Amino acid sequence: MSLLRYSLKTLALTSAMVVLAACQSLSGLLADNQATLATSQQTPLVILVHGGAGSVRPGGMPENEKKAYRAALKHALETGYEVLAKNGTSLDAVQAAIITMEDNPLFNAGKGAVFTAEGRNELDSSLMDGRDRNAGAVAGVTVVKNPILAARAVMDQSPHVMMAREGADAFAKSQGLTIVPPSYFSTEKRLKQLERARAAAKAKAALPASSHFGTVGAVALDRDGHIAAGTSTGGMTYKRFGRIGDSPIIGAGTYASDTSCAVSATGWGEFFIRGTAARDICARVQWTDANIQDAADLVIADLKEMGGTGGVLALSPDGSYAFSFSTQMMFRGVQNDTGTDIYIFANEGPHVGSE
Repeated sequence: MSLLRYSLKTLALTSAMVVLAACQSLSGLLADNQATLATSQQTPLVILVHGGAGSVRPGGMPENEKKAYRAALKHALETGYEVLAKNGTSLDAVQAAIITMEDNPLFNAGKGAVFTAEGRNELDSSLMDGRDRNAGAVAGVTVVKNPILAARAVMDQSPHVMMAREGADAFAKSQGLTIVPPSYFSTEKRLKQLERARAAAKAKAALPASSHFGTVGAVALDRDGHIAAGTSTGGMTYKRFGRIGDSPIIGAGTYASDTSCAVSATGWGEFFIRGTAARDICARVQWTDANIQDAADLVIADLKEMGGTGGVLALSPDGSYAFSFSTQMMFRGVQNDTGTDIYIFANEGPHVGSE
């Protein structure tokens, strides 16, 4: 009997141990599955940038220039994406990407900005945070090395949304931003553009089409599901009388809301202001259930009907995005969890482009 009781106890203990091991194995499997599911459900990281739209055809741009623009766009994307990958905010990613383009004389923003009729560089910029629709903007600044940082300072360090000209310059100085002499922004390329525009004005001819384009911008989505947008520009070549375009105007050239989308625009600013283009795209997404590409296409088509040309980047909180433009080209690119794509002309990549 003792031997039987011992055998039964041993069998019971062994069975219990087997059941416990099975439960532990099942628990581990469930945990692994939950972790895998959580990873698969993570918000995708996405950043889009643009470097302006225009009327240059594929054969009208030298190969070395194409290569330089593609490299600059790639650098902007990688810089912004690195912020996102380190769990940074979409706002910080947008800012970081735009700084690289403000520092690159290829673009009409920061160093390399176009000239006014008086031979000055007057810079505009804006940022918007989709989390709470907080925003900051500056217009007509002349000594701030990175206008996007001045826009961020207005957002974070003041109760205002926009500051302009001498006041904005003074505020930037008070915030400790890098201040440069006006000559810092000058480049030979932009001086030649000014000469051509002056000659056209003297002959009472239309300004070159390139006068209206060249703005840079970015939109991004971070791991917490928040979106942001930013835009920066030197404006329009040969602009006069303190003209300001759409880039620093929230709802026209820049808009972001987690309830709809983020947009940065480039093109003939007067029409983007009149059409409240950036906000219109997001309103269509929010109120009509339009997908991001359809919303962007409809607004760009509406602006073209009004007589304006240009393009937009648009991004939804679910990671879907759109390029839409009514010109022959737009410097643009996207980087997300699946890779990086960079395009210049209308026959490249996802887009709506037309002459």
